[in-house]
Amino acid sequence: MLDTTRRVATPEGIELTLRLAGPVPRALAWTIDLLLRAALVLLVSMVASQLGRAGWGVILLAAFFVEWILPAWFEAVWGGQTPGKRMFGLAVLNDDGTPVRWPGALTRNLLRAVDFLPLLYGIGLVTMLLNRDFKRLGDLAAGTVVVYQPPKAEAARKIPEAAPIVPPVALSLEDQRAVVELAERSATLTPERFEELAALPQPLVGQLQGEPAAKRLLGMANYLAGKQ
Repeated sequence: MLDTTRRVATPEGIELTLRLAGPVPRALAWTIDLLLRAALVLLVSMVASQLGRAGWGVILLAAFFVEWILPAWFEAVWGGQTPGKRMFGLAVLNDDGTPVRWPGALTRNLLRAVDFLPLLYGIGLVTMLLNRDFKRLGDLAAGTVVVYQPPKAEAARKIPEAAPIVPPVALSLEDQRAVVELAERSATLTPERFEELAALPQPLVGQLQGEPAAKRLLGMANYLAGKQ
């Protein structure tokens, strides 16, 4: 419910499609995290109560750490996930699709205090519904988005079909592998970035005129793959 997608290009030219998480799965993940945090504070309270008045200081410090620091620590070191987010397959990323780091994770978590107002994340929910990327105030300040984590199963790499072209120069085994691997990566690159990379080996593609470098490289990759 209320999920959408966002396309971003990384600095390496790789185009990613991020499936943004709406309010409902995020609320469910938050509920799981809330129950776990409450259980942890309760456990600390049971132990600290044996310390008398000093135990209250321990409880207050533990409550602050568990509520505000621990979620940010999880997101920074656990791939943008808290236990609740991991259970529902969600993760926090930067706007450009890169992993969230400590400053961003801390910023978005500290601003939960504002998003929570006036009750049960009222401001955060309104902000998310008014934003096409479902960002609450913490996400807007930190430059982050919450997305569904893609499946870990590795997709089989395949060379796009093209008419085979015999390389105009002799290629070593290492060069052949480089051509084939670049062709296999073409589906993960923007067309502009792939054309730029395909044009780099001028002695290879520069001698074949009349076709874009990307198309020529794909033709040679199909030829080399057919030999193997």
